[in-house]
Amino acid sequence: MNVAGQYPLSVAQYLRLREHIPPLYGLLSINAAVLAFTHRQLAPTLLVYTIPSILIAACVVRMIVWTRPVKPADLEPEAVRRRLRRTHFFAVAFSMAFVAWSLTLDQYGGPYEHGHVAVFVSVTVLGCVFCLSFLPRAAMAVCVTVLGTFLTYSLFIGHEVLVAIAANITLVAIGILKILRDSYRSFVDLETSQRDLNNERQQAQILGEENARLAQTDALTGMPNRRFFFATLEGLLERAGPDDRFSVGLIDLDRFKPINDTHGHAHGDRLLQIIGARMNAACPPDAIVARLGGDEFGLIVMSGPPEAERVASDLCRAIREPARIGDIMVSVGCSAGLAVYPETAASANLLFDRADFALYHAKNHKRGQCVLFSQELERLIRSEQALDAALQLADLESELSLNYQPIVATDDLDTIGVECLARWHSPRLGDIAPELLIASAERVGRARDVTLTLFDKALDALARLPAGLRLSFNLSGNDICNPQTIDALLQRMAASACDPRRVLIEITESSLISEFAIASAALERLRQTGMRIALDDFGTGYSSLSSLHQLPLDMVKIDRSFAVRLDEASGRRLITAIRHLARSLSLECVIEGIETENQFVSARLAGFSLAQGYFIARPMPLARLLDRLAHPGTARWDAVAG
Repeated sequence: MNVAGQYPLSVAQYLRLREHIPPLYGLLSINAAVLAFTHRQLAPTLLVYTIPSILIAACVVRMIVWTRPVKPADLEPEAVRRRLRRTHFFAVAFSMAFVAWSLTLDQYGGPYEHGHVAVFVSVTVLGCVFCLSFLPRAAMAVCVTVLGTFLTYSLFIGHEVLVAIAANITLVAIGILKILRDSYRSFVDLETSQRDLNNERQQAQILGEENARLAQTDALTGMPNRRFFFATLEGLLERAGPDDRFSVGLIDLDRFKPINDTHGHAHGDRLLQIIGARMNAACPPDAIVARLGGDEFGLIVMSGPPEAERVASDLCRAIREPARIGDIMVSVGCSAGLAVYPETAASANLLFDRADFALYHAKNHKRGQCVLFSQELERLIRSEQALDAALQLADLESELSLNYQPIVATDDLDTIGVECLARWHSPRLGDIAPELLIASAERVGRARDVTLTLFDKALDALARLPAGLRLSFNLSGNDICNPQTIDALLQRMAASACDPRRVLIEITESSLISEFAIASAALERLRQTGMRIALDDFGTGYSSLSSLHQLPLDMVKIDRSFAVRLDEASGRRLITAIRHLARSLSLECVIEGIETENQFVSARLAGFSLAQGYFIARPMPLARLLDRLAHPGTARWDAVAG
């Protein structure tokens, strides 16, 4: 049995002695039986039968005690120490009994019998010393007891040979005890080093387990992380049987970014910790919730749609509860998407993608709700896949074009500029909506190519427009936050013969939310060339007032949703306040979405000098725009003026 380093020293001693003590009692029993046999006809029956039988029986009992199976309780340190003390006692008691019996037996017989007694004493004591090598104090006690008694007896008898034998045995025993002492020290050192090594291994194992746990734990919230989520999902798929069902969900927070921007990242982190604790508390035992990164969380529920939707709803309800952070109360919303195994998909990636698409659909069409992936969403995905495939193969130069919508002065309907609006006509799919073009371009990695192709067409158009007109060009968040795209735009602007001051770059606030600082720096680079910057769809963003102060802006374009309120007194007051705000910041202001004559008149009365909308003019190709600019009497502006 290899016990090195596995137990405390006393337990290791005990286990070693279990291997050596039974042979010790066997040695005593055999030697005693042989000695009694050689004296059977010389000594009284008491000495050759009765006493040896009692001593041998006692040895057998002790041998049985030492060979019985070990129970866990037997290895308790305190129990082991008691056994070692008993072993020390029995070693001395047995040695005294055997030496007393053997020396009494030495009174009978001739020289051979006397020699046998001396051999019995010497061989037995040396054998016992070796067997007790892992209990050195007991070995020393046996030596002192037996050899001290034998030497005293030999001196008392006075026979020179017997004295010499006793002295010789004593010297040999002293040498053996020294060797055993060194051996025991080596045993102690080995046990200590092995125990230290085992402790280091255990600490390394604990550290490794802790590192493995930390590697699968989100440091901020203490929730399982993305690695744990996907490892669990893969494990479920490997073990899944034909009748097993489970659901994969994604939960994304709404309105979290403004909290970071307004109150700082420390408040945002604290809110995530509070939300994580709530989700852990609301998550049932048969479900797993993990933080995947940022403000996105993953969910695995070991059941089908009804239970999964219930769990997701409970988690969303917990998330929406207001939270106090310091002296402020904050709250966020959330949306969720679910996909079910095996109906939706049979692989981890597909399940995750389907849940992600359901979440995307929820955030865009059913914000604040939980959406279960369905056949309808599958058809939408396939439509997106067809769209992406068409764009990947598209000849952008021939398939992309621009339409232009005039922006006019409200007092005299003079055209002061036009906005470029992207159009894509695919030979395979026909006309594609602009928002689908941008989304697909970002998915397939052609956003930069699309933007630069359209910008080239815009610069060509600008060169053909009357010198007094300016041209508005829309950039997405992907464009603004891509330094290579900004570099290419600046290079094209510098290479053209156009005046940069005639170019107005339009951006939407929602497209800048994720990388506000990077976007602001990119816009400043564009503005330094003379180009002007407009904030489009103003009034629909998360922190519009903050954007007006932080971004390098020249113009704001009021979102079309405000135009419909021009017919209401309260709406007119609100829009007038927005115009005053823009004017106080020295920003031009355009109101979009003018679709009726009443709206146009109300906008002019509210003090808006610039307007844009279908009532004024719909987007049109460049040739038609140039024709109308050359013949203003045929344009709708003429009708409006009338």
